[in-house]
Amino acid sequence: MLDLFIKNETQKNWLQKLQDQEAEFKSKSEYHDEFSKFPKENISRLIEMGYTELTLPSAYGGGGLKTYDLALLQETLARFDGATALSIGWHMGAVGEIFEKKLWDDENLELFAKEVQKGALINRAVSEAQTGSPTRGGRPGTIAVKKDGHWVISGRKNFTTMSPVLTHFLVSAWVDEKKAIGFFLLHKDLEGLSIEETWDVISMRGTESHDLVLENVVAPNSKLVEINHGPRGAQLNGWMIHIPACYIGIAQAARDYAIQFANEYSPNSLNGPISELPNVQNLIGQIELELMQARHFLYSAAEAYDDEQRRSYITNELGAVKHTVTNSAISIVDKAMRIVGAKSLQRKNPLQRYYRDVRAGLHNPPMDDVTIQKLALTALNK
Repeated sequence: MLDLFIKNETQKNWLQKLQDQEAEFKSKSEYHDEFSKFPKENISRLIEMGYTELTLPSAYGGGGLKTYDLALLQETLARFDGATALSIGWHMGAVGEIFEKKLWDDENLELFAKEVQKGALINRAVSEAQTGSPTRGGRPGTIAVKKDGHWVISGRKNFTTMSPVLTHFLVSAWVDEKKAIGFFLLHKDLEGLSIEETWDVISMRGTESHDLVLENVVAPNSKLVEINHGPRGAQLNGWMIHIPACYIGIAQAARDYAIQFANEYSPNSLNGPISELPNVQNLIGQIELELMQARHFLYSAAEAYDDEQRRSYITNELGAVKHTVTNSAISIVDKAMRIVGAKSLQRKNPLQRYYRDVRAGLHNPPMDDVTIQKLALTALNK
């Protein structure tokens, strides 16, 4: 499946390490979805394996993997359990971006690198009910005020994926004295910081993306680690490739199930399995084509981003990849369900979970309409 895209022994070795976890991770997927429970055991296992250090540069004691490597591994992980892949992907992407771009000062980078090596997990906390997607440029309602040499932060964030196990939150807040959005690195044990369990959705139920509540949280001045004067969506960030990688992984899982079903299911109205029917073969062929197109686009864009000489030529490819792969994943799962038929709607059937989970991709950044508009404006040179 991924042999064509494997380039080196490091990738091959890590893919094998993940493959060794396939049966264990898959065995818990139904439970995590049914009861909306976070896959803590899976994440703990990934920490033990050293997976969560892989996007930390080697100069900081990490694995030094790039976005292409991340896409390979995240796609594989998502075939086993989508919630695990999407959750840990936010940590992997955040670490990769922070250290690649050196978004923080040297002291904070050094300190946090040591925390990552000890198993720290981080995610950006940026979404709010009143602002919608932060990539659209809305000002956060969360406020940070300077008082007695410290920052006092109050507000509420939603969609805080992986909230049950995060050790650090990178919280966006409006800093009026700087007339800009600041990002504060906050530890989970700070007084006034809490998680309110609000996650009640039909997609990616196991991510437990609850609300982060901040009530007069006091943070040292040094924990204001980033200042942004423009929307984050305007910045080129190849590490967001973990999002489409997750959804193509789920689509692959749906494809695999449908193929197995087609080869094995033989109703008494036929002399063989349904895989011999032209209409089923047509659907399988369409699935294979969509997977091929999406996968080549995904890895081509990641490869271009990792090449610093080619990176300057990237305009809208990263957003287009997310748009293309996510919508292809939805289409692939739909076709897999058409092959399997009504059985795909049974609650014990994984296809109905894949169907619900890939829909979540539409609501991960960047949004489809933003991507399409950027493509148009670039073509029009506006």
